[in-house]
Amino acid sequence: MDRPKLEVADVFRRYGAAYREKHGASLSTAQRRVMTAIEVCRTAALGGHVEQCDECGHQRISYCSCRNRHCPKCQSLARAEWIQNRQAELLDCEYFHVVFTVPEEIAAIAYQNKEVLYGILFRAAAETLRTIAADPKHLGAEIGFFAVLHTWGQNLLHHPHLHCLVPGGGLSPDGSRWIACRPGFFLPVRVLSRLFCRLFLEYLAQAFDSGQLRFFTSLERLRDCREFTRYLAPVRKAEWVVYAKPPFAGPKQVVDYLGRYTHRVAISNHRLLDIEAGQIRFQWKDYRDRNQQKTMTLSAQEFIRRFLLHTLPDRFQRIRYYGFLGNRYRQEKLARCRHWAWRLRWGHLPSPGHRRITATGMKNSRGHLCGSAQSAITVTCSPLRCCRPTNPRRFRIHHEPHRHRHPIPASASAASPAAREPLSRRARIVLLPDRSPCPASPPIDRNHPWPPPQTAPWLSSGGPFGFARAFATIQYP
Repeated sequence: MDRPKLEVADVFRRYGAAYREKHGASLSTAQRRVMTAIEVCRTAALGGHVEQCDECGHQRISYCSCRNRHCPKCQSLARAEWIQNRQAELLDCEYFHVVFTVPEEIAAIAYQNKEVLYGILFRAAAETLRTIAADPKHLGAEIGFFAVLHTWGQNLLHHPHLHCLVPGGGLSPDGSRWIACRPGFFLPVRVLSRLFCRLFLEYLAQAFDSGQLRFFTSLERLRDCREFTRYLAPVRKAEWVVYAKPPFAGPKQVVDYLGRYTHRVAISNHRLLDIEAGQIRFQWKDYRDRNQQKTMTLSAQEFIRRFLLHTLPDRFQRIRYYGFLGNRYRQEKLARCRHWAWRLRWGHLPSPGHRRITATGMKNSRGHLCGSAQSAITVTCSPLRCCRPTNPRRFRIHHEPHRHRHPIPASASAASPAAREPLSRRARIVLLPDRSPCPASPPIDRNHPWPPPQTAPWLSSGGPFGFARAFATIQYP
């Protein structure tokens, strides 16, 4: 994706000072910090460093980023690292996207009590999913999922809601088997909606009774208990919106989908169309009008106000994990899920012997002009449970010319290692089980340890279901 011509930072740099002067008394410390961080992000105010290509000598000055989670320019690397860590936790089953929303009356209270209400939203949604899933009438299993908090709509107004990504199944209460949901159906949304409404209002009443809620301006009257009860009366009768989207096609689609909802901010720079004469024009999707793409124009003061509505409290965790994905027992329970899910799918238990390729190292980057690689990642192997034993000395490498690199001479493969020129090739490494034919397997020197030293810009593992595979760049000295 091309670099956007306009940025949210441009709005704050042009009109931020005037907004502080006019609304300084109502700005919180967190909102002031967000404004300052976005204004100075990737400018000389934060310092920087000089990057130089090892081959062509081209130099480029890169300024440091603010790394604020509300900044549209500082989420790409954090998102990529988070997704890479989640890839190892995917299960070979259907995944469902469940969304929990709250009425406008609750959203108004949530804006003045962000930490308390957002915490209640997480707690009520998590307990709703786990309670209904554990009911033998529905699934009767312990599920695991993670939830991501979003507080905005496409028009930048305050609209708190929770996105939950849930595998289509879970462990039995005694942990002895995997219980899968019906194909294409997870849990009844109407049952989820009513239980979510009841739990949320119960926790909200407890917070009010314990004095955790604060009310100001138009909601100041809610400090009285009777007014608070009267205010929530229509909310109790309303039908709270909880919906589940259709299941994904597979784990790969789940990983691609994760990047759309994790580490997202209220508005991306690519949605900005114009900044002129104190007016900000941007694109937005109207979900109430068949998802039509429309254009909205706001004054700079209103745009900044709406953007700052979504400033989260300090140290608030907006991504949380529940069930067998909880941090305390995650690895142990994930291994058990894979173990029993494999038996449910293939009819027998896995046996040890398979090996998985993993990768560690630095991020790969290219030179500005020549396109040369600037860093490397080491590929290693580790044991993995599988039903088909694998000989670690049997593998094959499928070579492909690396994109943006010079073509590999045909004579290079026949030349001796000492006579070879420095080459770089992209290869797909596939570990083969003992029972699989491998006519193209090269001879392996038993005196050298497995695996041979290699470098890889990125990795894709097949996990316990299927062969492990990776794309690597093999450098010949």
